[in-house]
Amino acid sequence: MKYRILPIAVLLLIIVSCGKPLPQLDNLDLEKWKNDKFACLHDREKMIESFTSQIEKLKGLSQDDIVKLLGRPDENELYKRNQKFFYYYLTPGKKCEQDTVAQKLSLRFNAMGFAKEVLIE
Repeated sequence: MKYRILPIAVLLLIIVSCGKPLPQLDNLDLEKWKNDKFACLHDREKMIESFTSQIEKLKGLSQDDIVKLLGRPDENELYKRNQKFFYYYLTPGKKCEQDTVAQKLSLRFNAMGFAKEVLIE
C-alpha cells in the first residue's frame, strides 16, 4: 500500500511546483511598493497610474503569489464562506495621521485562495 501512494505524492508535487510564473508589472518599483506600508512614504501614490493599468494581471493569482509580488497586505479581512480580502493603501490615510480618506487596492479571494476581484477603492 505504501508504494502505491508514493507515485501519487510525486505526481502531486510536480503539478504544484509547475505553477505559472508571476506576472511582470511594468514601470513599478516593487521594492519601494513593499517598503511603503500604508502609503505613508507617498511612493505608492506615485505609482497609481502605472499600477491601475495593470491590475487585471493580478486576477487569478493565489494569495501566496500576491504576497510574493506585492508584499504582505496592509490589512486583511476574513469574510463568510472562507472569502478573504487583502488591502494595500495607495494614498496615505488615518494610519499615517492624515485626515484624508485613503485610496486602496482591494483584492477579494475565493474559498480556493485565488484573486477573484481586484478593485481600486
